[in-house]
Amino acid sequence: MSTLVKPPKGFRHRTRKILKKSVREKGAIPPLSRLMYEYKVGDKVHIKINPAVHYGMPHRRFHGKTGTIIGVRGKAYLIEVYLGNKRKIVIARPEHFVPAKQ
Repeated sequence: MSTLVKPPKGFRHRTRKILKKSVREKGAIPPLSRLMYEYKVGDKVHIKINPAVHYGMPHRRFHGKTGTIIGVRGKAYLIEVYLGNKRKIVIARPEHFVPAKQ
């Protein structure tokens, strides 16, 4: 009688390709100019997860999405994202998003 091993259900499961850096980017932290950028309520941002930084990392389903900043919580920001017709609020640190060109 064989026992089946259940697949992992962790926060980062199925992220082998999504959260992979290129060879030249491995281990590097984002530039300080990106971390020190002053975000204001209403700014548009693109969520681009940095796998080297684990704190304040949003869920993988939000990687590549565009949202609007609606508030601040300590060092993190509240980002409003729409998945289809549903409104979601993501709490993420500035390492994981970049300002959108307007």
